[in-house]
Amino acid sequence: MRTILKIRNLAKQFRLHLQGGVRIPVFDDLHLELAEGEALAVTGPSGKGKSSLLKIIYGTYKAGQGEILVRHDDSWVDLAQAEPRQVLEARRRTIGYVTQFLRVIPRVPTLDIVSEPLLERGIAPELARERAALLLERLNIPERLWSLSPMTFSGGEQQRVNIARGFAAHYPILLLDEPTASLDQENKARVLKMIDEARDQGSAIIGIFHDASDRKAVCTREFDLTRAA
Repeated sequence: MRTILKIRNLAKQFRLHLQGGVRIPVFDDLHLELAEGEALAVTGPSGKGKSSLLKIIYGTYKAGQGEILVRHDDSWVDLAQAEPRQVLEARRRTIGYVTQFLRVIPRVPTLDIVSEPLLERGIAPELARERAALLLERLNIPERLWSLSPMTFSGGEQQRVNIARGFAAHYPILLLDEPTASLDQENKARVLKMIDEARDQGSAIIGIFHDASDRKAVCTREFDLTRAA
């Protein structure tokens, strides 16, 4: 399978401006490659930068140094140095991200939230809504809730809406930050099945899974961040 992500010499530290400019190192000299159809579990103790790594790849955090080379439209783009418009375009079509928490505009219906990634790609509204409905049904979100904002949903329901949105469109690279953390066993099994299906379609996945059995179920290998500390 083709390599789709290359991380070279990546380093990150946080500077606490309100505490005298103290610098807190996260990781240094990190090297990583990922191919289509792989699922990589990022491991390490709490506070070692697992979520930070996903945010750096996605462009939410800026890298301190190094390269984040992503195969985008059959060309390599260094997201560590890319212009904002290039990062946004990569997010639209190449890199999907399921975060730990659902962050949406209040009062927007759940069905519209899940449909949005497809609409951004020019998919017809009726087809986008059909796909969104199938995912919400699969993830046990009752149809009576689809017209409501998920802001009032339970934590588990919000997480499932978040997952439905993240899986609505196909992404060559999919970042998953604890996607099964708030789920019961039935819904967890459904999400793990969806991850397997994404891999079968060629997606390269980087995920954080605190449950070792979840990692074993869907991941092809692990990357211990303590090696890059």
